[in-house]
Amino acid sequence: MAFAGDAWIVVVAVAVAVFVGVAAAGAGEGRGGGGGAGVCFERIFSFGDSLTDTGNFLLSVPEDFPDPARSLPYGQTFFGRPSGRYSDGRNLLDFFAEAFGLPFVPPYLGGGDFRHGANFAVGGATALNGSFFRDRGVEPTWTPNSLDEQMQWFKKLLLTISSSESERSDIMSKSLFLVGEVGGNDYNHLIVRGKSLDELNELVPKVVGTISSAITDLIYLGAKKLLVPGNFPIGCVPLYLAIFPNQKEDYYDEKTGCIKWLNEFTEYHNRLLQEELEKLRNLHPDVSIIYADYYGAALNIFRAPLQFGESYLPS
Repeated sequence: MAFAGDAWIVVVAVAVAVFVGVAAAGAGEGRGGGGGAGVCFERIFSFGDSLTDTGNFLLSVPEDFPDPARSLPYGQTFFGRPSGRYSDGRNLLDFFAEAFGLPFVPPYLGGGDFRHGANFAVGGATALNGSFFRDRGVEPTWTPNSLDEQMQWFKKLLLTISSSESERSDIMSKSLFLVGEVGGNDYNHLIVRGKSLDELNELVPKVVGTISSAITDLIYLGAKKLLVPGNFPIGCVPLYLAIFPNQKEDYYDEKTGCIKWLNEFTEYHNRLLQEELEKLRNLHPDVSIIYADYYGAALNIFRAPLQFGESYLPS
């Protein structure tokens, strides 16, 4: 799930804000050499959805599958062509890689050189498996490559790029793991079908639990640095502003023009996610688990658009 229109402004601002947090955490451990801001990551492994997909979705479907990302304006502001990203240029993962002095992270399904990491994110991916939604009468229509499937891809790749236990440990300890944003599409499946807020709220602990399980798997494999983003303020998404118009006086946030109940729901997801991350930190004190506040960074833009080069608010 991603924003439409002028998305690069959000991407840049969020990437910079999150990078500061990652750099500070990495520098605190005294790792030297390479990378940006004195932080040494030799590679990035990324999991998630369209916010960080660098080509996996298009590689997972037939060449004649109709998708807007196959055409301009996707990719036009940086690559000059469609690049498999759901952005008019670079996305969040690209900015992270650049900040650490690493090449752009290649999509796993494209094969090739994974010495500096691999991207498993797929546009439309959910945290929960498709069977979860089908059991509840909801057919996931975007991609079957959920977070669990992405984790299986990673484990297969890890076996091919490490020939010994010590090599695997070295790879895991010197890599940054970007786990998300993921979960937004789980909620999108229900929201666009008119499911109730109670049904959405019931889904949140399951989504957060799935993210927690993926993080735990990575830690047991040897991961030492994980960046886990929360969700964006979905009440500001143009699609939802279009399909959920309302004339009630208190329906929209007066400072942003965003739908209040959807943003409050996002806050609930982010709160439960942060609580779960704190539990994981207590269980694994030798591991850095960093929460990325995409929600707060994006709201700063909606509240003061002129500071970021924007001249209008969603309405």
